[in-house]
Amino acid sequence: MGEASDDSTSTKSNPKLTLFPLIALIFYEVSGGPFGIEDSIKAGAGPLLSLLGFLLFPLIWSIPEALVTAELATTFPHNGGYVLWISSAFGPFWGFQEGFWKWFSGVMDNALYPVLFLDYLKHSFPVFDLMVARIPALLGITFLLTYLNYRGLHIVGFTAVLLAVFSLSPFVVMAILSVPKIRPRRWLVVDFNKVNWRGYFNNMFWNLNYWDKASTLAGEVENPSKTFPKALFGGLVLVICSYLIPLLAGTGALSSSPSEWADGYFAEVGMLIGGFWLKLWIQAAAAMSNLGLFEAEMSSDAFQLLGMSKLGLLPAVFASRSKYGTPTVSILFSASGVIFLSWMSFQQILEFLNFLYAIGMLLEFAAFITLRLKKPNLCRPYRVPLQTFWAAMLCLPPSLLLILVMCLASLRTFFVTGAVAMVGFILYPILIQAKDKNWLLFEAEQLSSPSNGWQECIPIVSELVDQESKDTELLLSSPLPIVEEELLLIPSDSNPS
Repeated sequence: MGEASDDSTSTKSNPKLTLFPLIALIFYEVSGGPFGIEDSIKAGAGPLLSLLGFLLFPLIWSIPEALVTAELATTFPHNGGYVLWISSAFGPFWGFQEGFWKWFSGVMDNALYPVLFLDYLKHSFPVFDLMVARIPALLGITFLLTYLNYRGLHIVGFTAVLLAVFSLSPFVVMAILSVPKIRPRRWLVVDFNKVNWRGYFNNMFWNLNYWDKASTLAGEVENPSKTFPKALFGGLVLVICSYLIPLLAGTGALSSSPSEWADGYFAEVGMLIGGFWLKLWIQAAAAMSNLGLFEAEMSSDAFQLLGMSKLGLLPAVFASRSKYGTPTVSILFSASGVIFLSWMSFQQILEFLNFLYAIGMLLEFAAFITLRLKKPNLCRPYRVPLQTFWAAMLCLPPSLLLILVMCLASLRTFFVTGAVAMVGFILYPILIQAKDKNWLLFEAEQLSSPSNGWQECIPIVSELVDQESKDTELLLSSPLPIVEEELLLIPSDSNPS
């Protein structure tokens, strides 16, 4: 009841996310536009593999991940997202590990965006290629974007809509201007002897993952049971179009060498197709896109920590909110991680975060199937329209892709991610000890035992009841088939009272 009271108070003063802001946030969690996909052409030694990748990878990776996210996010519509899913399937220890890996991966991902922002600017302002100017710029960007995130999630969502429109507009113009210059044979260029498969798969994977990230904001979404599936579908269409249209235009209209395609090269493509004015527009769009990417990622990371605090997995201080409804300490904690990691190169960050993300996603697919088997009567407002066996088959291709990405990682990546995993294993018992000894204040564990069917279903059933009617007394006095179905999940030795 305490958590429900806090959420209702927050809702009164801070509007919840609706469909279009959530689509924009999902778009920025996953993509943000074609900025950063240039390396896929360089690594693929030509446009062919890049174009095929952005056609085929969504089928074997993005769609399955989005479907799994839609089912689990509507089943557990609370802040924390995948931490709740894993805790329900495998217990709080693995829920904590999932949260730690995905948070660390998210912070590493967020450290990329100030770097990409400066990579685009340095084409017009070479001073940002010097460390004396680059470091203060990175710190300033991180500070300003963190403050905007602190001001409220609904502001972030509304801003994301405007940024998405602005960031994609120059590529629509570029695509129209490129039509007379397009030669389809240029799309077929590839030199298999020069393909960098590790770089290629890492770039593809990074540009099409993080569909599950928005689930950490489920408690801040209006009517998540209906909004999440629609938002994920809208985000999927937007992401695929934002990659393929600029790639088809740029590679079809120009005969540039694959070696020229590196971070920020779309600005040069814009100049060659439309002129200097289009180059400046694309650079401005890149800057705005990275702002949206940063905001969306930090929101998810911060609200994930808030959800873990509500579960009793982190100290209560991580659940404290500002007057704008945002988790202040969680935001500052995530921002500190971004600053610490910003000195690393693009490719280093990319490979590390992909490896950590892959481990977490394998655990999520396992939780999805486990919950289907162990808790078939769990209330699922949206259910992937497949029987459990075929649902498992749906998860097989993306799981194989995850394993492939991990196998292609360098030895250095194995050591770094192994060290991060060890920190998580050590940190959990330390936090449990701090909780038992009252060294730190923890939240009341209202959802801290998701394996208990009664505790798991109470918030879900109450949300469905609220959607049917605002008159609680009338609903309590009428039969509730959903509750009768979910009572099957209560262990025989439990006492609901």
